[in-house]
Formats: sequence, structure tokens, C-alpha cells
Amino acid sequence: MLKPGTYTLGPSDGALTVRTGKTGAAAKAGHNLVIEVGSWSAELAVGADGPTGMSLTADPRSLSVLEGTGGIQALGDEEKDSIRQTIDTDVLQGGAIAFHCTRVTGERVDGELELRGQTHPLAFELTLDDTGHLTGIARFKQTDWGIKPYSALFGTLKVVDEIDVAIDITLSEPS
Repeated sequence: MLKPGTYTLGPSDGALTVRTGKTGAAAKAGHNLVIEVGSWSAELAVGADGPTGMSLTADPRSLSVLEGTGGIQALGDEEKDSIRQTIDTDVLQGGAIAFHCTRVTGERVDGELELRGQTHPLAFELTLDDTGHLTGIARFKQTDWGIKPYSALFGTLKVVDEIDVAIDITLSEPS
């Protein structure tokens, strides 16, 4: 059984990733991306019946492309770095990324996501098993936070508006 308490989490405990898709007439040329958040921290409060609250902050400048699937050619290091730079300067513009929980009901987490200077409600499911393995995926539309999805080739290749942010970590001991 998992011990109640507050767990302090970060990259050494597991992965925080972002997944994007592609659309448009030239979608075959683009890639579905898996992007790792390299610098993040979270606190998870666990009671006798499971999670009771959480907060998370992430450094928008710590994103790196892990893989790109699909596309005409494989992504090389130069292309991955170019994508990282575009995300930093054009998409996120170095703005804060933070999630603050307002309520936990069973596996459902309700809270507010701050992204690029805007804060809006966000709800998602978190699963925590008895061994301390925590997983969840939050799906949201970039445009809800004032972000115009990236496009190229005169708009014929676009990043899909909906992106997924996934967490997959293992809890150690509460602080």
C-alpha cells in the first residue's frame, strides 16, 4: 500500500512528455512528435484513499524532441534542434508552464493550466497503483491558450491543435 504524504517529483522519477500530430495536404511530409520535458517539478499529495492534490511546473526551454514518426525522411539531430528552437521562440515564447490542482475526485484531477500567459481549466485522469506507478494524459487544444499551431509549406502542413501531455513516473517515499 502507498504511504500517505507529499511526494516531490521530477525527471529522476520518470517522464513528462508531449505528443503532437500533423494534418493538412502535406501531412505525409511532417512528423508526429514525442517531446520530452527535461526540467520539471511536481508535488503530489496522497491521502489514505489516493491522490488528494497536485501541482506541477515545467521549464518551457527544456523541451527536446525524442522522436518523430511518419514523414518522408527521418528526423536528424539538426531537424530536432530546429523544432526545439521553433517551439521555444515561436510557440511557447519562454512563457511559464504550471498546473495547479483545484480538486481530485477518484482518478479525475481538475485544475488550472497556465501556458504562455493564459490560465484555463483543465481536467484529466491520473492512475496511481499500489506500487506507486503514476500515469496520466492531459489533452488540450493549443488555441484555447492563444497558441496558433505551427504550420509550414504555406499552411499545407500543420501541427494538430490538440496535443497530449503524458506523465509516467514511479513514486519513491513521501517527504
